[in-house]
Amino acid sequence: MVLQQAVLRPRMSTLRQILLSFYWFSTNTLWSAILIITMPSQIKAAVGDASKGSALGLALACGAIISMLAAPVFGSLSDRIRLPGGRRKPWILIGTAGTIVGLVGLAYLIQPGHPESLVGWTLAFLVVELFSNVATGPYSALIPDLVPMDQRGTASGWLGLMLMLGTFVGGVTGFMINAIGIAGIYYFLIAVMIIGAAVTYFGVQEPDIHRELPPFKLRSFITGLLDPFKHSDFTWVFLTRMLVTMGIFTVQEFIQYYMADVIRPPFVLAGLGKVADTAETAVSFFLPMLLLGAIITTVFAGVMSDRYGRKRLVYISGALMGAVCLVFVLSHSFTLAIVMGIVFGLGYGAYQSVDWALASDVLPSMDDYAKDMGVWHVAMVLPQVIATPIAGFLLDNFQRVGVAQGVDNLGYTVIFLISVVYFALGTVFVKQIKKVR
Repeated sequence: MVLQQAVLRPRMSTLRQILLSFYWFSTNTLWSAILIITMPSQIKAAVGDASKGSALGLALACGAIISMLAAPVFGSLSDRIRLPGGRRKPWILIGTAGTIVGLVGLAYLIQPGHPESLVGWTLAFLVVELFSNVATGPYSALIPDLVPMDQRGTASGWLGLMLMLGTFVGGVTGFMINAIGIAGIYYFLIAVMIIGAAVTYFGVQEPDIHRELPPFKLRSFITGLLDPFKHSDFTWVFLTRMLVTMGIFTVQEFIQYYMADVIRPPFVLAGLGKVADTAETAVSFFLPMLLLGAIITTVFAGVMSDRYGRKRLVYISGALMGAVCLVFVLSHSFTLAIVMGIVFGLGYGAYQSVDWALASDVLPSMDDYAKDMGVWHVAMVLPQVIATPIAGFLLDNFQRVGVAQGVDNLGYTVIFLISVVYFALGTVFVKQIKKVR
């Protein structure tokens, strides 16, 4: 391992680990509902089919740029500034409050059939991105703050489980559209965020760590962002996470459009008959199946990685996710898509549970946990800047080429094949991480 413990971290009970990870449930509920259900639906309604992919990719890229800047900045500030209530938790409250304001804007600022309304809506989306990272930048440092090294795999497993449960709850909000409307979904997300912030603020006790750190200076901070990459293991963890996440976002962000354009309604499941009439409800049916697989492996994989090493789990999980994308290219059956969703979930759950522990293992600095975790966090949002605009542009343009040439679903074939490449590279390069098993 790279780090030695500079302070004594007592072993954490299961309850304390669950409370520590609970805010990830809230934020993942938020982002899965927005990115998979409401955002694709609202953008398609505003701009139409011809440019939906490009518009979605552009909006996501703008938000990701904000996220990349905010996470390390506010993480670093939380390392240096002790506010009333602790180093990390006050930022979580501030970030949650700002996120709520942005969610109200997302509920009302876009209008079906009015592409110009996308501008105001995107600004509200940027507010959500900014304040979400005001909270999660400092929050991401709580695991290395609190968890002993020999429990990081287990804690990462609980974190992964909260991510999966959040994805499930956010994903099934598609079933709620007819009952409460998209605005109602946003108010539901506001309630979830308030609960998450309250559980973290009152349920997590920050360690009383006093370190003399230099004051925050912008020039030194910008230079310091490159410091972790002087450590080759951190660089490889960053790169592999970025590649795998590029694959995940290429699938995730366009799965609703894939359901509508490739599988097409009505959505019939063998043995059950019709289970959905719209792409939104089809995705809400698909995601629980994916998360069934993910939940099976999440905590299990984290514990196994403590015992047998992180790399082996990453190899298996990356191979599973890449294989599923290849099946999506070759088959357009809703029944098979559901089965493959479970398989994808097995890989996704294992990867999410192990990857956080892997990142914690290679942090180069004992004093800049939050800043370095914020830099690593960029590997989760940079794919939105790169992968989603590329995939959206390729989707729209190859769909038009396919129509002209009489080839069905050419755009989806192209973007899913690209995702296979992302998963393959992100899995193979894990071998380059030397100091972690």
